[in-house]
Amino acid sequence: MEKAFRPAPLELLARWIFDEFDSRDTVLGIPKANFQIPDAKLASRMFGRTLAAPLGVAAGPHTQLSQNIIASWLCGARFIELKTVQILDEIAVSRPCIDSADETYNCEWSQELKLEQSFDEYLHAWVLVHALAHKVGLKDPGTHFAMSVGYNLEGIQHPRVQRFIASMRDARHALPAAIEAVAKTYPAVRDIEIPHQLSDHITLSTMHGCPPVEIERIARYLLTDLGVNTWVKLNPTLLGPERLRGILNRTLGFDIDVPNAAFDHDPKFDDAMAMVRNLAKVAEELPQQFGIKLSNTLEVVNKRPVFPSSENMMYMSGRSLHPLTLTLAKLVTEALDGQVPISFCGGADATNFADLVADGLSPITVCTDLLKPGGYARLQQYLVNLEHAMTEAGTGTLEAFVHARSGGQGPRFTLARHAECVVDDARYARRERPLNFKGTRTLGAFDCIAAPCQDACPAHQNIPDYLWLVAHGKPTEAMDVILRTNPLPGVTGSICDHPCTERCVRNFYDAPLGIREIKRFAFEHTQAPHERPGVAVGVKVAIMGAGPAGMSAAYFLAKMGFEPEIFEAKTHLGGMVGGAVPRYRLDDNALTVDLERLKQLGVKIHLGTRMGRDLSLADLRKGFSYQFVGVGAQRGKRLGIEGETALGVIDGLEFLDKVRAQEPLDLGQYILVIGGAIPPWTRPVPRDDWHRTLPFPWSIGAPGQKCPRIPRKSTTASWRASA
Repeated sequence: MEKAFRPAPLELLARWIFDEFDSRDTVLGIPKANFQIPDAKLASRMFGRTLAAPLGVAAGPHTQLSQNIIASWLCGARFIELKTVQILDEIAVSRPCIDSADETYNCEWSQELKLEQSFDEYLHAWVLVHALAHKVGLKDPGTHFAMSVGYNLEGIQHPRVQRFIASMRDARHALPAAIEAVAKTYPAVRDIEIPHQLSDHITLSTMHGCPPVEIERIARYLLTDLGVNTWVKLNPTLLGPERLRGILNRTLGFDIDVPNAAFDHDPKFDDAMAMVRNLAKVAEELPQQFGIKLSNTLEVVNKRPVFPSSENMMYMSGRSLHPLTLTLAKLVTEALDGQVPISFCGGADATNFADLVADGLSPITVCTDLLKPGGYARLQQYLVNLEHAMTEAGTGTLEAFVHARSGGQGPRFTLARHAECVVDDARYARRERPLNFKGTRTLGAFDCIAAPCQDACPAHQNIPDYLWLVAHGKPTEAMDVILRTNPLPGVTGSICDHPCTERCVRNFYDAPLGIREIKRFAFEHTQAPHERPGVAVGVKVAIMGAGPAGMSAAYFLAKMGFEPEIFEAKTHLGGMVGGAVPRYRLDDNALTVDLERLKQLGVKIHLGTRMGRDLSLADLRKGFSYQFVGVGAQRGKRLGIEGETALGVIDGLEFLDKVRAQEPLDLGQYILVIGGAIPPWTRPVPRDDWHRTLPFPWSIGAPGQKCPRIPRKSTTASWRASA
């Protein structure tokens, strides 16, 4: 059942913000350390006002409620593109409406508040921004509010929308009451000169399918009849189907279906450019300014199970949109000879922000990136990176920075260069294993936080704790934490499959932490503690299999006072760990240290004892109260092709097991390795055998793995195995 969407009263919000600031040095849960006051060198002038930084938040979920606007402002956003409003303000929004696991999709397109409520939220945010600026010692918040309206001329001309626009341009009728509401908590707000004009700037957003003639008619009305600064938002479909799909699907590799209808009902490039030139010419005769915003989201076919099946289409944004929007920005700049200002929104993040500024695209707004872990605090790094880039360039103003980055050739040169290389940047390509840090754990009302890495770990290790302890120079304490749920840190610190790294939140910033490697560090820098069994409970347990499962079961049972005995068919402990895994992946010492724990706990071990030959389950049931089966699945995969059972064909596990056991192998004169991970299979082969010429017509590699590809027509080829 849908819950009512109710904004917080201004008095409550002001009390929440300023009381928290005074008592905790946080605002809306954001620590003071994450507040970002832009350096003076980032400032510029926009529509006659100071814009303290060319960074903002795009119309969307971050600019509908006043507290979201406040949060973004505190972290550095100074250009606030308010949530798009329209006359249809009682729409039903599908739930969920945003999916931001990696690239982002949404199926919502307008405000969830009444027009009058939207104005109240923007007014409240305006007063609170000025009050907070005063609180932190700023004379001018350096903030620009931009309205976003849609979606047709008839709706914009409706009296209610007209009242909204008029109130945003002159809020003196409502401003005093808002100031008094905040003054109950922060009396100094009465002494601040707060402008009664919240905004004199509109970004026009039109529905997909709106023809250029209609867009031009609406923009002319905004420029001439209403007299407001006007930007027109354009769609990425201006690239055309061949270019757009070529970049998105073929170059970047995304399996995203952009329907023909998206191109059929959207304006074509030449028509859109003619429209922009006409509007730019109109603005030349006016005090108002005209510009364009690139780009809108991209309409694609809904393939996400997150959204209701009734939603046939969804709208793509984020990193997958970035190369498309940047390419479009280059084409538009060339077509308009760089004469029309362009605001950018399309996959901006902290790593590309400074480059976008150098491209002459400003201001730059963001939405998708703030939906990732870290939220609004991510904005801080944008400005820090820009300041660092300006320092490196030896510049003290944005204009000088743009000039320096282009080598004096101007922002068009920088933009063209950036657009050319961005399509080959792996950061924007489809990931082989898409990011998804959400788990299956049920979220309780007061238990909704758990580290995704810990949730992904098969042993559910307390990863955050042992990472913190290692980081603070306490590897011994870290090992204590590890051993609570993992008795084989030597083994898992070297060869664990580490699914935790795929769910590491750092993936959404730069790269995952080396969780497995940090565990190995703790293992290698700690004196192994002496293990003691628990108080005996007089219960014997038979464990079949001395692999990681059997050894772990024996360890924990012994610690709890049980009497475990291990029965292993092979002549060594560890299962595949002690056999098939090559020494260069896991040295003997790491395994030995882990096995020593079992000996200290008094675990009895019977090697060379095969079930069904030396013992039966019935035998074990006679002498043991419980039986644990951990026999593993040590059988190599087959390809299902003719000849794979012929003499001389050996699977990888059997081969590696024999190498580890130092059994003699008759490999013959030539060796054909089928599989992409060639170094792991060939490394154990004696070095004298590596320098053979290998004539083979083909090789098979696993998807995404590099391996030598020999043309099928070739009957001989030479290849040397690498160390």
